[in-house]
Amino acid sequence: MDRQSPWPLDVQEHSLVAARSADANPETPFLEYLRALYASQPPDLIIGVGAPAASFLQRHRRQLFPAAPVLLTTLEARRVQYSSMTDNDTVVSVTHRFLVLFESFLKISPETNTIAVVNGDSPNERFWRGEMERELKPLEGKVEIRWYDKLSYEDTLKQLAALPPHAAIFWYQMVVDAAGVAHEGDRALTRLYNVANAPIFTHDDAFFGREVIGGPMHSALGGSRTAVGVAIRILNGEKPGDIKTPSSEFAAAKYDWRELQRWNVGEHILLPGSSVYFREPSAWEKYRWQVMFVSALFLLQAGLITILLYERRRRRFAEVEARQRMSELAHVNRFSMAGELTASIAHELNQPLGSILVNTETAELLLGKPSPDVVELKEIISDIRRDDQRAGEVIRRLRSLLKRAPFETREIDVNDAVSESIDLVSGLIHDREVTVSSTLAPGLLPVRGDRIQLQQVFLNLVVNAADAMAHLDKTQRKIVVRTARNGDTAEIEIADSGPGILAGKLNEVFEPFYTTKPHGMGMGLSIARTIIEAHDGQISAENRAGQGALFRITLPLARTTVSAAAAS
Repeated sequence: MDRQSPWPLDVQEHSLVAARSADANPETPFLEYLRALYASQPPDLIIGVGAPAASFLQRHRRQLFPAAPVLLTTLEARRVQYSSMTDNDTVVSVTHRFLVLFESFLKISPETNTIAVVNGDSPNERFWRGEMERELKPLEGKVEIRWYDKLSYEDTLKQLAALPPHAAIFWYQMVVDAAGVAHEGDRALTRLYNVANAPIFTHDDAFFGREVIGGPMHSALGGSRTAVGVAIRILNGEKPGDIKTPSSEFAAAKYDWRELQRWNVGEHILLPGSSVYFREPSAWEKYRWQVMFVSALFLLQAGLITILLYERRRRRFAEVEARQRMSELAHVNRFSMAGELTASIAHELNQPLGSILVNTETAELLLGKPSPDVVELKEIISDIRRDDQRAGEVIRRLRSLLKRAPFETREIDVNDAVSESIDLVSGLIHDREVTVSSTLAPGLLPVRGDRIQLQQVFLNLVVNAADAMAHLDKTQRKIVVRTARNGDTAEIEIADSGPGILAGKLNEVFEPFYTTKPHGMGMGLSIARTIIEAHDGQISAENRAGQGALFRITLPLARTTVSAAAAS
C-alpha cells in the first residue's frame, strides 16, 4: 500500500487477541477502546485480515464506524457472512479445496497411506476441521487421516516424530492448541519441521520456503496485491459495494527442490505446469563460464599441440628428404671427384701391380734353377701378398667413395679418416707435384658421423687446395693438414699456399654454384657445408697473411670421450 498509494498513509494495526477463544466477554471493552481511539477522527478505511477479524467486524458493524468503508481479506469465502454485508463493504476472499490439495500430493507420492493433519483448537480452527472432514470423505478407505487438534502441541510433536513409513503431514494452522497455549504460526511450523519424519504440505504459500515440499497453494503475494488494488480504489472514492472480486483459487503448483531431493520425489512426476524453486545449481550451472573457458583453453592447447606435431612431422619428413637429396647430390659429387682422381687411382694401382709382376717373374726364374733359394722365394711371396693387399685397399677405398649408401652415423676416428683421405689422393698429389704435410693430434679424435661423407669433405678440400696452386712453381705447392683437440670438439685445418680467396668472397664460397674453376659446378663447398652442419659441426674459410687459404672444420667429440676427459 505504501508503494501504490498516491497519498501518505497512517496505518494503525490492532490484533484481535480475543479470537483465540469462544469467550465473547473481552469483545465489549475492546470495541469501546476502538470507538474511543477514533472518536475524533474516524478511519478512512477498515481492513479486516483473516476470518476472526471479518467475523468481529460484521458482528459489530452498526457500532463500529458504520460510515467507514470495510474491506475483508485473507479469508475463505465460507467464512464471509454475505447477508450482513452493506453497500459500504467488499471482500477479497479465497476458496479452499482440500481434496485437490490431498490428491495433488498423492500424485507425487502415490505410496502414501497415512496423512497427519496439524490444526489448532480455536473456534476458527474447529470450523475448518469440520469442513476438511466433509471434503475428504472420498479418500476414506484409501488413506488414513489422523487428527491431533485434541492434543497439546507438545504431545502432537512427539507423535508426528514417530509416524509410520509412507506418511505425510498436512499443515493447516496452529493458533491455539487443545491445552489453550497460543502458538505463532511460523515458529510452530519450524518446530514441527525439526522433528518430522515425513514430508509436509500446506494450503498457503506464506509457509513456502523451507519447511514444506510444496504443491498447489494460495499465493499470499497475489492475494495481497489484489486486496491492495481494491483498497486504493476505495480510498480513491470508489464505492466498496460496487467492487466485486471473484474468490481466488489455488495458484499453479510450485515445489521446493531441496525437499524434493530429501524425500526422493522425482521431477518427472510433478504436476503439469509446476515450478521448482531453490534448485541448487549443478557444477555446470555454477561454473559454466569457467568450464567453457578451461575447455576452450584445452581445445586451443590440443589444437596447438596437433599443429606443432604436424609441423614437427613435416619438418622431420623434410629433413629426411633433404638428407636424401644431400646424400644423392654428395654421391654425384663423389662420382665427379672420382674422375679427377682417376690418374691418382691408376698410379696407386700400378705400383702394387707392377711390383707383383716383377716379383712373379723373379720367382719364376728362381724356380727354374736346380736348387732354388727357398728363403728368397718366401720373401718374394710375402712381397706379393703385401702388394696385393695394397691394391685391394685402393679398390676398397674407391668402392667406399663411390658407394651409394644412406646417411649412417657411427663413431669414427678423425685422424684415421684424414689419413685415409690423404692416401686416396696421394697419386693426384704426386702427379701435380704438391707437397702434403700432416700434423695429427696425439691419440684418438672420435666423433659420431658418416665416414664416407666426412672423407668426401676432406678429399674435396685437398683437391681444391691442389687446384688453387696449379699455376705456382712446384717448389711452392704445399698443403698443410692439421688435426687437434679443442675442448670438446675436434678441429681439422687444411691450408694451401695458393693466392687465397678474394676478400669480398669469403662469405660466398660456400654458396651453391659459386666457383673459380673454369669447368667447376660450384657445388663442392656447398655440399661440404651441408655435410658438416648435418654432423652438428661448422666449416669456415679465411686467408692466411700472404700464405694462401685455410679451411677450418670443427666437429663435436663423441659423448663418451667428452665424459672421460671431464672425469680426468
